[in-house]
Amino acid sequence: MDKAGIPYELIPYEVDETDLSATHVAEQLGENVDQVFKTLILHGDRNGYFVCIIPVDQEVDLKKAAKVSGNKSCEMIPQKELLPLTGYIRGGCSPIGMKKRFPTYLHVTATTFDKIYISAGQRGLQLHLSPADLIRFTGAETAGLVTEKYRPPSFCCWIFIKNTYICIVIL
Repeated sequence: MDKAGIPYELIPYEVDETDLSATHVAEQLGENVDQVFKTLILHGDRNGYFVCIIPVDQEVDLKKAAKVSGNKSCEMIPQKELLPLTGYIRGGCSPIGMKKRFPTYLHVTATTFDKIYISAGQRGLQLHLSPADLIRFTGAETAGLVTEKYRPPSFCCWIFIKNTYICIVIL
C-alpha cells in the first residue's frame, strides 16, 4: 500500500484468544460495528474462490454472494483451508496481501463512511483507510452481500377473527 501511495493508519487492539469474533474487535477499537469489516473467503461452483468484505456484525448472504460473483451457488471455505489458500489465519485475514489475488466484493455500506477498518493481516492489528482506496487497491466491486436483519414492526394492530388473534403490521 505504501508503494501504491495509499494513505492508511495501523490501529492495534488487544487480542482475546477466547473471543476472536469480529464484533469483539469492534468493541476493542471502541468503534461503530457498521464501520468495522471482516474478510470472508468463499468458493463458488463456477468461478472458484472469491472474497467478501462485510460489516463485522453481519452474516454473508450466500445467494447474494453467489449472484454477484457469477456463481450459481457458493459456500464459505473450511477454516483449515484459510492459511494455505491466503497466507492468513482466522482473526487476521485481510483482503490485502493474500498469496493470490481473488475477485473481491465489498458490502455497499462501506461507501457511506469516510474511513473503515479491515484486518491488517494479523491478530491485534487493523487498517484504517478509505473505502475508495480499498476498492482501488483490491479491484473490489461494491454489492449488497449480507442477510437482511429482522426489523420489528413499527406498529402492530391486533384484531380478533374467528377465535384467532391476527397482527396487522404497519411499517
